[in-house]
Amino acid sequence: MANVFEVDSGKLVSAAAAKLKEKGISRPDYIDFVKSGAGRERIPQSRDFWYMRCSAILRQVYINGPIGVEKLRTRYGNRKGHTMHRHHHMKASGSIITDAFASLEKAGYVKKGKAGREITPAGKSFLDKIANDIIRGA
Repeated sequence: MANVFEVDSGKLVSAAAAKLKEKGISRPDYIDFVKSGAGRERIPQSRDFWYMRCSAILRQVYINGPIGVEKLRTRYGNRKGHTMHRHHHMKASGSIITDAFASLEKAGYVKKGKAGREITPAGKSFLDKIANDIIRGA
């Protein structure tokens, strides 16, 4: 049986995003109007940005064990470009990550622990089934 570590991360995140969209993970109303972080210039262009971010966060929780919002803000941040001085790293939006965690907790894939969010057996099974389908070519 395949797991998350044996498949391409891009394929896994895309397939998981499609499954989350089918399952009806709640999507905040504001997501079409906000940038994904202070370092970004524009709002996300993809209509499936919310589902892609949720599935990427779920994968990060699977791989990196209990993980918090601040670690993910750093992970999804980017370089802010300036004209006259050096570029600096800017963190991603904490609100988007917190709301993604809330949606994943409501679906039963993630739970809150002492050291951060942890993946539940249902979340682990969800990602492992998708990884298995990708390896089988389904």
